[in-house]
Amino acid sequence: MQLEESSDAKKDASFICGVVEGFYGRPWTLDQRKDLFIKMQEWGMNSYLYAPKDDYKHRAYWRELYSVEEAEHLTMLITASKECNITFIYALSPGLDITYSSSKEMVILKRKLDQVAQFGCTAFALLFDDIEAEMTESDKEAFQSFAQAQVSVTNEVYEYLNQPKEFLFCPTQYCASRAVPDVPNSEYLNTVGSKLAPGIDVMWTGPKVISRLITPASIDELTEVLRRKPVIWDNLHANDYDQKRIFLGPYTGRPSALLTKLKGVLTNPNCEYGANFVAIHTVAQWSKCSIEHAHDENQSSDAISAVSADIKLEQESRNGRSDDEDVSLPMLVYHPRLALKKSLQLWLPEFKRTKSMWGPISKPHVNNVPPVTFGATGQSGVPCCSSGSLEEGGTSPGSAPMPTADHSSAEDANELASDATLTPCLVDGTESAGSSSMVSLDRVAECLEPMETVESTSSASSQAKNLDVEDVDDHDIKESPIKEEMPSAPEHEEGDVIMESERKEEEEDYQLTVDDLCLLCDLFYLPFEHGPQGMQLLQEFNWLKLNAHIVASNPSKTTAAVSPEVKEWHQRAEKFDTMSRALNKLFTRLTYINNRELLYELYPYVWDMRGVVALLNSYVKWLSFNQGSKQGFLSGEQEPWVFRGGLAADLQRLLPLESVNDLFLYKTPETPTRQVYTIRPYLASDERNVYQLCHRLYIARTGANFCDMEKIFHSYPNLLGDIHFGAFVTLSPEFSFVVEDDNSVVGFVAAAANAKELQRQIRVAWVPEMQTKYPELFHSHSTEKSNIPDPIKDLATKLQRLHTEDLPDALLTYHPSQLKMWLSDTVIDHSVSKRLLTCAVAALRAHGSSGCHVYDVDVCSMEFYSRLGFVELKNVTHDQDVMYFGRIF
Repeated sequence: MQLEESSDAKKDASFICGVVEGFYGRPWTLDQRKDLFIKMQEWGMNSYLYAPKDDYKHRAYWRELYSVEEAEHLTMLITASKECNITFIYALSPGLDITYSSSKEMVILKRKLDQVAQFGCTAFALLFDDIEAEMTESDKEAFQSFAQAQVSVTNEVYEYLNQPKEFLFCPTQYCASRAVPDVPNSEYLNTVGSKLAPGIDVMWTGPKVISRLITPASIDELTEVLRRKPVIWDNLHANDYDQKRIFLGPYTGRPSALLTKLKGVLTNPNCEYGANFVAIHTVAQWSKCSIEHAHDENQSSDAISAVSADIKLEQESRNGRSDDEDVSLPMLVYHPRLALKKSLQLWLPEFKRTKSMWGPISKPHVNNVPPVTFGATGQSGVPCCSSGSLEEGGTSPGSAPMPTADHSSAEDANELASDATLTPCLVDGTESAGSSSMVSLDRVAECLEPMETVESTSSASSQAKNLDVEDVDDHDIKESPIKEEMPSAPEHEEGDVIMESERKEEEEDYQLTVDDLCLLCDLFYLPFEHGPQGMQLLQEFNWLKLNAHIVASNPSKTTAAVSPEVKEWHQRAEKFDTMSRALNKLFTRLTYINNRELLYELYPYVWDMRGVVALLNSYVKWLSFNQGSKQGFLSGEQEPWVFRGGLAADLQRLLPLESVNDLFLYKTPETPTRQVYTIRPYLASDERNVYQLCHRLYIARTGANFCDMEKIFHSYPNLLGDIHFGAFVTLSPEFSFVVEDDNSVVGFVAAAANAKELQRQIRVAWVPEMQTKYPELFHSHSTEKSNIPDPIKDLATKLQRLHTEDLPDALLTYHPSQLKMWLSDTVIDHSVSKRLLTCAVAALRAHGSSGCHVYDVDVCSMEFYSRLGFVELKNVTHDQDVMYFGRIF
């Protein structure tokens, strides 16, 4: 049918605006859905589409009726929606295995919808998305095409239900990229348009499953084919395809001119309900946009005002939030950043609401869906992701095999990523040359969607980058090769685990602010776009890394003081440190909020992001302390902005560490903690604390009485530190890092880029110094005849071996660097050991090293180093008493 001209002149009075719960993973609770209905009513939204993939009777077992308990739950849900004047649309997905021509199947389908209608439901949807376009032999005899089969079933159900006022149909070709061969020439879509009953609305996701931009022209083209205005099922904020990402940015990329061209918009947001405030509220704001401005294609004064607002917002993002008067636009002109600001003001009180949460933190995503066996067509599989498959026609993320980490190259991904360029974004998501907040993937976006990854079939390294954090099993990780068992030491740091009674939200320093939320949203923005502050982190670190040669070529402080280039480098390093501290403040304040439910949803993402930024900040400080990198980086000049993993992964990729992806896999703490560990370059002033840590850890390993061991070492307080750490910090201090909590140093890593040169220097310089400091331990037979305690004698033997042993050439061929790492058991954050090692590896890599080894590994530390990716090197020495572990990077 042809649409009347007048219908295009204004927004449809029955415009559908709401939310679809259509993701894979833990569904929202009844209380959360009731809260959603209340908010939707306040914001002027009118529809909720029930399609959670976790309800298997919605899709995989669609034939089965709901139990009494399930019926009560749905009835309460439908009743709650009516109380808020929200239309509850029940969706059923029979397409996996239905026999379209079977009258028995139609009876089952009608019986299922009849049951739901008895719950009080008056609006329905049939979804045929993410299924194979195949029919049984009986279907082929009954119908001319796949589209005709679906349309026939849908029309019959629609008539059976007495033509409900709202009835939705989701086609198998639900986006332009899945239209064969394209939208205008798709036989499937043309059949739907001509045969589907006029009162049934058709759902559409845009150019792709997750569409960066939906243009009015594309909707005009579709409307002509469908002969009706489409309803957008918008996956812009869907995150069920990537456990590393959550999307807190505003609704964008949909020009307001679409309002007159659509029948409605339903947003399919994040799995985490509490994290969807901005996503849903900005959709509501967009839906109220002025129609007059939507039709003004010229550069009107309002459009100019919007551009001015863009410029000011960009300035704000560079210099922090502006203290000037608020940026304003004419009434009902939608601007994403202004809509975000408005949403944040309203979201802030949500953090102060008292909501409890118990049990371990777990993300709502699912990795595996129970297999389903189908009898009618012989198909078997699992329901597909709500936001599409991993590849066009590929496997659902829920059933995709998880690759393993490897140490091979990622050149294919880097080559494709090198073409990523920054492009701007103006009002309604259209592009301009003035903003740097929008990130374009000119080549990548053409063939990939956010759930897809840039990877080569021959590159296991690329696959390794796609590992999800929740797949790391760190339950039994031993964080230290030496277990510290101090008599008075608690199991973990006091106050580290958050208790209900410890909240200090009312104290000003602990109150979450709108600025904090703005930073939070910028770090977790949108699938194709990082927020301004997120982009700042990427750009600043990339600049500091690529210009590290400036400080390397100006080692003199006097020169640095007068050199504008060096001064700029240090100023920008300080700026990066300031941004890192702002994130630490956000992290700490978040742990004090009353809304524990919201904390549990956001904590894994913020915890991971804080750790990544802190790691990069440690690396920047290393560059500063050690006058930059003296050799060029082996990688990193590309700008890999948008791959799987979001901003955190993009930041990680800027380190010269392509082949150590396993070090970026962390298990989120099961209980929220607010303890912040700082990793930084070793300073001379740290020697006393590091030596004391060596002393405590060694005593703990022996299992001896603490007081007795203190007496034994009374005359040799620095001996343990001199043996295990002294040579490194004296001869190779530029590769040493410490990790500290709020009180003291709790771990260290020491390394040397050239182990053979270190060994030579130990013999020439370090051993003579030790002979002078401990003469009685070096004199022949003195250790046997004196009253020196046995533990000291054993250490004396180890000290004497420093100038007698040679490192085997076979060891140094692939593992030329040497490393030693100790960490206290008081560190309960399982990611700290990996981040500490990452700092050392990045420093070694920047100086040209390709591998490192650990010397003289004992039984106590074998498991510790093994979990950090080290493997035993069995064929490098004939000495059975010496054990080497190594890893290549």
